[in-house]
Amino acid sequence: MKNLKLHSEISQNLEFQSQQEVLLFSAFDFERNRLFFASSNNFIYTADLSSFLNGKSKSLLLASSVINQIELEDGDLITAFDYLLEKEALIIGTENGLLLLHNVDDNSTEIVGQVNGGVKCISPSPDGDLLAILTGFRQILVMTHDWDLLYETAVGDGAGLDVSEFDGKDMFESSVSWRGDGKYFATISEASDSSLMLKRMKVWERDSGALHSTSDSKIFMGAVLEWMPSGAKIAAVYDRKVENRCPDIVFYEKNGLVRSSFSIKEAVDAKVESLKWNCSSDLLASVVRCEKYDAVKVWFFSNNHWYLKHEVRYSRQDGVRFMWDPVKPLQFICWTLGGQITSYNFAWNSAVVENSIALAIDGSKILVTPLSLSLMPPPLHLFSLKFPSAVRDLALYSNNSKNSVAAFLSDGSLGVVELPDPDTWEELEEKEFGAEASISETGFGSFVHLTWLDSHILLAVSHYGFTQSNCASHSSMGEDGLSGFYLQEIELVCSEDHVPSVVTGSGWHARISHRNYLEGLVIGIAPNPAKKCSAFVQFDGGKIVEYASILGLAGTGGSTKHDDMSFSSSCPWMSVAQVSDGGSLKPLLFGLDDIGRLHFGGKVLCNNCSSFSLYSNLADQVITHLILSTKQDFLFAVEISDILHGELELKYENFVHTGNRRKEENMNFINIWERGAKIIGVLHGDAAAVVIQTTRGNLECIYPRKLVLASVVNALIQRRFRDALLLVRQHRIDFNVIVDHCGWQTFLQSASEFVKQVNNLSYITEFICSIKNENIMETLYKNYISTPYQNGGGDVQAKDVMGFDASSKVSALLLAIRKALEEQVSESPARELCILTTLARSDPPALEEALERIKVIREMELLGSSDPRRKSYPSAEEALKHLLWLSDSDAVFEAALGLYDLNLAAIVALNSQRDPKEFLPYLQELERMPSLIMSYNIDIRLHRFEKALRHIVSAGDAYYSDCMDLMNKNPQLFPLGLQLIADPEKKMQALEAWGDHLSDEKCFEDAATTYLCCSSLKNALKAYRSCGNWSGVLSVAGLLKMEKNEIMQLAHDLCEELQALGKPREAAKIALEYLGDVNSGINLLISGRDWEEASRVAFMHSQENLVLTVKNAALDCASTLISEYKEGLEKVGKYLARYLAVRQRRLLLAAKLQSEERSMNDLDDDTVSEASSNFSGMSAYTTGYLFFVFLSY
Repeated sequence: MKNLKLHSEISQNLEFQSQQEVLLFSAFDFERNRLFFASSNNFIYTADLSSFLNGKSKSLLLASSVINQIELEDGDLITAFDYLLEKEALIIGTENGLLLLHNVDDNSTEIVGQVNGGVKCISPSPDGDLLAILTGFRQILVMTHDWDLLYETAVGDGAGLDVSEFDGKDMFESSVSWRGDGKYFATISEASDSSLMLKRMKVWERDSGALHSTSDSKIFMGAVLEWMPSGAKIAAVYDRKVENRCPDIVFYEKNGLVRSSFSIKEAVDAKVESLKWNCSSDLLASVVRCEKYDAVKVWFFSNNHWYLKHEVRYSRQDGVRFMWDPVKPLQFICWTLGGQITSYNFAWNSAVVENSIALAIDGSKILVTPLSLSLMPPPLHLFSLKFPSAVRDLALYSNNSKNSVAAFLSDGSLGVVELPDPDTWEELEEKEFGAEASISETGFGSFVHLTWLDSHILLAVSHYGFTQSNCASHSSMGEDGLSGFYLQEIELVCSEDHVPSVVTGSGWHARISHRNYLEGLVIGIAPNPAKKCSAFVQFDGGKIVEYASILGLAGTGGSTKHDDMSFSSSCPWMSVAQVSDGGSLKPLLFGLDDIGRLHFGGKVLCNNCSSFSLYSNLADQVITHLILSTKQDFLFAVEISDILHGELELKYENFVHTGNRRKEENMNFINIWERGAKIIGVLHGDAAAVVIQTTRGNLECIYPRKLVLASVVNALIQRRFRDALLLVRQHRIDFNVIVDHCGWQTFLQSASEFVKQVNNLSYITEFICSIKNENIMETLYKNYISTPYQNGGGDVQAKDVMGFDASSKVSALLLAIRKALEEQVSESPARELCILTTLARSDPPALEEALERIKVIREMELLGSSDPRRKSYPSAEEALKHLLWLSDSDAVFEAALGLYDLNLAAIVALNSQRDPKEFLPYLQELERMPSLIMSYNIDIRLHRFEKALRHIVSAGDAYYSDCMDLMNKNPQLFPLGLQLIADPEKKMQALEAWGDHLSDEKCFEDAATTYLCCSSLKNALKAYRSCGNWSGVLSVAGLLKMEKNEIMQLAHDLCEELQALGKPREAAKIALEYLGDVNSGINLLISGRDWEEASRVAFMHSQENLVLTVKNAALDCASTLISEYKEGLEKVGKYLARYLAVRQRRLLLAAKLQSEERSMNDLDDDTVSEASSNFSGMSAYTTGYLFFVFLSY
């Protein structure tokens, strides 16, 4: 799905030595880029193609040439001509049979041989080792490059012809064509019965000259024969005049059998004079002689169809011939008998334009297919537009519902078609619409780079002043004798009223409204989407100039240079993107050059790009992503913001896959599964697709995760919840994107609108079942799209949701959706099931509430109510089965028990396929118990201990022991039990039990407080003493009315205990306050290094010996600390030096490993393949060795 776009054509003329002289033959020296021409007067003209192409845009310049004359006998003529690369000389054959070797550089000619019957054709083998010569006697001679004859054989079916039968008029009736590898060559010759002009195609072996295969006898047109360089096909031409049909181009295999054919679709009397393949074997060109003109036609084969991709017309008198460039597959050179040389440079352009419409050129037809409706590769198409002659260039104007196609035709005219609204295109399926050429009073010249500026203005580069018959009714020269290249504005007016649903292809008038002479060669033109009636013009070398229309800007037209947008080299593929930067719209230019460098803003974005396109997920066609494929068959989706902010190298690693990150979530690219596939277009908006075409011709649609997520988020920003949900379902995106893209707390406010828009309970149920507490925008999709939302906001909305923790995303969302379902959706069985789903999927599951709803339905069924609302609910069995399908059956059974409804529990057990032997005895046992005891036992089973405590307390004093056992086993129940127990005596027992539990748990402070509450002072004293609370111990001792000596003994014991526990200050306080032992108190303070307190006590008691003791102890302590500090400082210095040395060695090793990895990644695929054996042998042991070395450092 591509078109062959002509990017430049340059014409120059040779100056002949005489008036009647014409050119007969040509040859090409691709090493030195020279063209050789042989004339009818035996002159050899040499044109330097490099200087020829550097002539820029000025046509009709005299080509710099060297002229040599070949001295021949009178009456002798040049009949064959070619260039021998190995000899660096021309090989010339004459009518008299001379073989001449002519060196152009020193103008020397050498006779290297002579053949009888004259030389009809000379054809060197592709490798240059052999030379095939076809004589007038229908003999083929194969010689070595040293002019030794290898063999000679007759070409025809019978014996060789006599010299008297030779007729010079048969000059172009014989030819030899070699296969690309030189192992075979093919000829065409008359069959044994030549009365019907039947001929055969024969294939010969190179080394022996043996006949390899012969075709059936057919009426071939002349001796036109061309073997495809790749060797797959041999092209020839059938003459179908006897069948009143135009010629067919037929393709043979090496075995002489016909593979396929196609018609050239011209008049019956048309004649195919020559066929030539380009060097890559994908284009076949021919010269077709018609009644009024000669045409050079270029065909391309894809999907089992031959497309006429380009046609250049010349006048009959020009006798045009052509040759392909031997090394440039998209360049050919035409030359005329009169010495005009024209170089045509082509490039493959995608047939898919910006709005995803494919416009494929096939001769005089444009095959139209909107890819948004269907992916149909040509020759399949939705409808077609038929023009009077072959289409050379086209342009599409698309603005809202208005679509117009302009086509430059091979007869020099301009065709315009206005299309209906794309929404009605399905009605045009399989139709063909004729289009007339526009009416114009002047000739347009030869168009390239046809571009729409507005709905009625075209811009193009026109070439004037050469002898192509591009315009059937006008001279190729302009009205004022124009010559060269001009940038022309063309104003279009339609005299017919356009009907919105009808194709309008007639009544168009065109006139040239403005013309600018061009000094430089134009490489491309692209409209500026950010400014009306404006376009960017790229000149040779990449210079960018902005052109403003005269018509569109009310006479203020002109051009402005944009050095900041210029490219560093010529870029045949150029696109303009309208992007948003800081809220303002501006254009960005992207260009791809011949060697795969993608340019932008004066720098190179990617060095290995093979194709690119632009994608927009916004309604106003603001471009959001650059899509590119690399020569390594990786596809990247690049955010425009990354380009504007210069984050490409960080995120995309220069678009080179390093191979060390294999996880899909970390990959910024897609591996294209077929080598050589190219991006031909994208589907914008919610389609979020990239269309690629493989080398086989089929179309494939890729949905990059990054584009899909961008489309989903864009739909959510626009509050198109249904569209977002459909995208998520279609592309298997995690449903949590819908709530996580801007924070689930914000989504709570939109839950009602979400349910209203989606309006499909199946979709909502699917969404409910997918919600999880994880924020997937920060985990699963963090590398695909960035979210500006921070979870700090929205807490108020979350807390407003009743019944669930505000931090629970799942529960809060499901409650909001449940409320929205109840408010927005009318009652129905499906709605009830959806509500049950929200309850079952809550975190934790609200199974009891769900069972309550089922219980209500069951009660309505048991009552046999005629309430019309009954039809709005599913059956209780259906609802219960739905709940069991969503939840664990054991959890549902326990939830039913928790409702204390034994019948419901039995129904749940039966529907969950439990064995009645397992649950029925248990339910029967519960049924025999008193109500409160039944509830108590159920609560114990379900570990609902608070409810169990309430029920057992309510059961009466008879179950007090059970109550105490429950609290002892579950101590967290003691506070509730103290509230529920009314009897003071039993409450004291509960308090004492709680204190015992706290003592067992080593919570002695709390135990002591609890014991005090129940007046258990001895236990309180023991608890305080266990926790080292000496003040509490002494306080309780006072409460116990202990004797003074007992208190002194207790204080002495406490002092020793505290000293043993490492609490010298507390021990000192007891010694001073209770025991009155100042010396012991001072010593304890010194041991605790409480120097200030020790000094205070010593001075308070006015004892100098104690003061001196404190002073000496402080000095000893300071000396010890200083020595420890110095020792520690020395150790830190040693450790730091060691750390720095190890770190330096590790950094050096890491740098070395990284350098080696980069060098491996820089290798191309072929180099990696060649080196794979070396690396594969090293991989296992080398990695282990390096890891060992790394650890050893």
